[in-house]
Amino acid sequence: MSRKKHHNEERDDLPKLQIIPLGGLEQIGMNITAFRYEDSIIVVDLGMAFPTDDMLGVDLVIPDITYLLDNRELVKGFFITHGHEDHIGAIPYILNQLNAPLYATRLTMGIIEHKLEEHQLLESTTRQVVKFGDVIEAGAFSIEFIRTNHSIVDAAALAITSPAGTVVHTGDFKVDYTPVYGDPIDLQRFAEIGRRGVLALLCDSTNVERPGFTASEKTVGRTFDHLFQEYIDTRIIVATFASNVDRVQQIINSASKFGRKVVIEGRSMMTIMTIAQELQCIHIPENTIIDVEQLKNYPENKTVIITTGSQGENMAALSRMAAGQHKKITIKQGDTVILSSHPIPGNEKAVTHVINDLLLKGADVVSQDVHVSGHACQEDIKLIYTLVQPRYAVPVHGEYKHLIAQGKLAEELGIPAENIFILRSGDVLELSAKSAVVSKEKVPVGAIMVDGKGVGDVGNAVLRDRQHLSEDGIVIVAAMLDRETGELIGEPSIQSRGFVYMREADELIEDCMDLVIGELQHALDKGVRDGNKLRGILKDELGNFLWRRTERRPIIIPIIMDARA
Repeated sequence: MSRKKHHNEERDDLPKLQIIPLGGLEQIGMNITAFRYEDSIIVVDLGMAFPTDDMLGVDLVIPDITYLLDNRELVKGFFITHGHEDHIGAIPYILNQLNAPLYATRLTMGIIEHKLEEHQLLESTTRQVVKFGDVIEAGAFSIEFIRTNHSIVDAAALAITSPAGTVVHTGDFKVDYTPVYGDPIDLQRFAEIGRRGVLALLCDSTNVERPGFTASEKTVGRTFDHLFQEYIDTRIIVATFASNVDRVQQIINSASKFGRKVVIEGRSMMTIMTIAQELQCIHIPENTIIDVEQLKNYPENKTVIITTGSQGENMAALSRMAAGQHKKITIKQGDTVILSSHPIPGNEKAVTHVINDLLLKGADVVSQDVHVSGHACQEDIKLIYTLVQPRYAVPVHGEYKHLIAQGKLAEELGIPAENIFILRSGDVLELSAKSAVVSKEKVPVGAIMVDGKGVGDVGNAVLRDRQHLSEDGIVIVAAMLDRETGELIGEPSIQSRGFVYMREADELIEDCMDLVIGELQHALDKGVRDGNKLRGILKDELGNFLWRRTERRPIIIPIIMDARA
C-alpha cells in the first residue's frame, strides 16, 4: 500500500491526469478534490468543516484554494456530489474568490441556490441542474452523474473521463435496494463503466471499519411505527439531521398513521423541507403540518415535533429546548424524545449533555436503533470495487485510519499494494494508462477560518489570544499623565474580565494599583515619556506581580493617555 511517493512502473511520456485533494483526507468534512489534465481543471465538491474545540469563536472552516486561484483560468467548473454541508458549505466563500459554473442534481442545486441567495451570489453564478446519466463536457473532461443512495436525496457518483482514462468518484454513498424516495443506486452503470475500464476509484471510506452491509433507510420507518405505538400516550419529539429528507418523510408517515399533527422546528430543517417540497422530493399528507403556534390547539399525544439538534449543537432547537431557552416549546414531564442519529465523532460530549438536560426535565429519551448510516459498510465497498475493477485505488472521505482500512480492504480484493494510494491533502497523484506516481511537489492546502463576516482574518495568533483569554482572562490598566511635566494625573483605573471577581479581590486590586502608580512614577522621574516604553514596563512588572500572587498569566493591556492630547 503506497503511503509515500513512489511509482509502480517506469515513467512514461504521456500527459498525466492529476488528482489533487485540497481537503477532506485527514478529517470528516471539508471535502474538495481538483482533477487536472493539461490545461483543464475541474473540482469535485466544495465542503466546509465544523471548528474543533480549540478554534474558539470560529463559525466554520473552509479549504485553502490558493492552488485554484493560481490557476483560475484553467478551472472549468465545480461538480457537486450531494447537498451536505461537508460538500457544499464552502461554495459561497469560494465563489466570492473564483467564479466558475456549478453542476449538481436538483435537490443539491436547490439547497445551493438558497445559500447563493443569502450571499447575493445567485445572479452572478452560472448553474446547471444535471439529471442522472447526463454527461457534462468541461475542457478535456467528460463528467457523468451516476445515481447513488445516501442520507440525502439526489446523491451522485461521478465518472470523470479524460484522455488518460476514467476515474470514478463515489461521493458519499450507500447501497440501498429499497430507498424511501427515488430509485436504488445504479449498480448496472457502475458495472458498465467497470467493463469499459477504470483507471482509478476514489471511494467513500467513512464506514469502512464496519463489517457487513449498511441497512436500508426503510428499516428506520418500521422502527418509528413501533415507537409511535409504544409511546401512544405521550408527545413525541424527534431530532435528526436537517438534510435527511428521507428520515423526515418516514417520521411524517408514522405520524400520519397514528393521527398526529407535525411541527417542523429549526431554521435549517424548515429551509430544506421547503426546498424538498417544491421539488417534490418529499410527500406530506394534507393537513399534517401545523405551525408551532398551533400546538396548544391539539392534545399533546396527537402531536410530533421534528427538530434539529441531534448532534448537541448549542444553538439548535433541541439544545435550546433541553436548556429551557426555547421561546415556544417547553420540555415537559412524560415527553418522549427520540434522537434519530449517531453522534458524529467529537460530538459525543455535547449529545450526552443534551440527553442529561432532557432527562432532568422528566423526558424519556430514546437513542438506540433509530438510525441507519448513509455511508457504505465493508460489503457495500467491496461490491463497488468488484463492479468498477479499478487499476488504482485512492480511498477518500475520512480520517487517516479510515483511508488505511480501505486500502487494506482493496488489497484483499486483489488490487496490488503498489496500486493503492493513501494520499494527504496537498498531494498530487499523477496517473496515466502506464504509470502512477505521487509528485514530489505539493500544492498549498490548509484551513481558512470563518468568524462572522470575516474570512481568513482569524489565524493562529488570534486563536492563541482567545485561548489565553479563556484560560487566564484579561486585566486592563488605564492611566493619564502629562508628558510635558511628567506628572501622573489622578489614579489609574484597573479593570478585569475573566481573571478575578473584582468585588471580592479588593486587596489584590489595591496592591496592583500601588504597583502601577509606583512603576509609572519611577519611570516618569527617570525621564521616560515614550508611551510604548511605559506600556512595556507596566505589562512586564504587573505580569510578574500577578504571577507571583495568583500563578495566573492574564493578558495585560496598559492604556496610557496624554492629558494634553
